[in-house]
Amino acid sequence: MAGITLEEAKRHLDIWLKAESAIATSQSYTIGTLTLTRANLKEVREQIKFWQNKVAELENVAAKKGRNRVYRAVPRDL
Repeated sequence: MAGITLEEAKRHLDIWLKAESAIATSQSYTIGTLTLTRANLKEVREQIKFWQNKVAELENVAAKKGRNRVYRAVPRDL
């Protein structure tokens, strides 16, 4: 998913959090003969975890200015 910005990831996370709260208030309901069943709560929580990880990853990249630092040490026996 290259090209996703931090703002987009946060927006997706907010959407999934709102979906979770909507599901938590009522998983399904019936009006007359029609029944509406919302999405599976387990799948929504998996998406929340995914977007939380993506936000954390993008924030980490932003904090390190897009690079990982690698240090090398050479053990010496004197």
